[in-house]
Amino acid sequence: MNNTIKNYSIFIILLAGLVIAIIMAVGFGAVRIPAAEFIDILFRGIQTEHSTILLQIRLPRVLLCLVIGAGLAAVGTVMQGIFKNPLVDSYTLGMSSGAALGAVISIVTGISFSIGGVSTTGVFAFIGAVSTLFLVYNLAKRKNAMSVNSLLLAGVAVSYFLSAIISFLMLLNQDNLQHIVFWTMGSLSLTSWSKVVISYIIIIPGILALLFYARELNILTMGDESAQYLGIDVEKLKRVLLVICCIIVGAVVSVSGTIGFLGLVAPHIIRLIAGSDNKKVIPYSALLGAVLLIASDTVGRTIIQPVEIPVGVMTSIMGGPFFIFLLRKQR
Repeated sequence: MNNTIKNYSIFIILLAGLVIAIIMAVGFGAVRIPAAEFIDILFRGIQTEHSTILLQIRLPRVLLCLVIGAGLAAVGTVMQGIFKNPLVDSYTLGMSSGAALGAVISIVTGISFSIGGVSTTGVFAFIGAVSTLFLVYNLAKRKNAMSVNSLLLAGVAVSYFLSAIISFLMLLNQDNLQHIVFWTMGSLSLTSWSKVVISYIIIIPGILALLFYARELNILTMGDESAQYLGIDVEKLKRVLLVICCIIVGAVVSVSGTIGFLGLVAPHIIRLIAGSDNKKVIPYSALLGAVLLIASDTVGRTIIQPVEIPVGVMTSIMGGPFFIFLLRKQR
């Protein structure tokens, strides 16, 4: 009974934090929008001088932050479960580097088209993330089996290699340098409703799919042999979870650029307060990830106005010290 009360309390606190973060995000900026006016515009349909700012700029940006933060945190939770390593997130397998390379190739080649409102850069980023996962997986695969250590090493190696290619392309394309740097840092400044809709269509089902496999993921953390003994097809499960994670990361990077550390920080905080059951950790981490990203983006665009700090920089500022703390704690 006490455990149930604790779970409900954590959920309510996270939900309340999300509501507060959303209200602050839509209210703060170059133009302040009071909470009462926000309610009038959104729920009563009253038109004010700030209606366009709220409905076309801030609200879609906040909603995009919400789903991106939730997706990255859920992915981080699952990947840490797959690898049984607390220092793993989507960067480990090079997916983010692959997505960044795809975006950079789009920028330097000047190829221009749009799919469902998502620009060429976003489409190339998605393709880059998916392609990188398949490359890393095939490098690590041996006789239809996949070693976790081999996958991690292949991911790190490919990530470094792709980062080097990105740096080389930046060196050769000075005219596009600012655009490339801004993309690789992660930014939500070009948010649109079409990006929000596409992100929700891809990421929300992805999170639900990961949650569907929470029981199997709990068993997997006991060890591959134990999971196999209990009837889990370990290799198939890992492949399915990695593909789902890759699709989510690809969708995230395609609309926002690379955002680091969020998938590392949120799951750890939740495990400290709610335990290690993935049936709780995945949804709670998703909620916390949404709160953290909304807060990071709000601080980034308001702290030194009119300059906007890319959200990827803000999450790295937050996640870097936390990563060091984990390293010290894990020895």
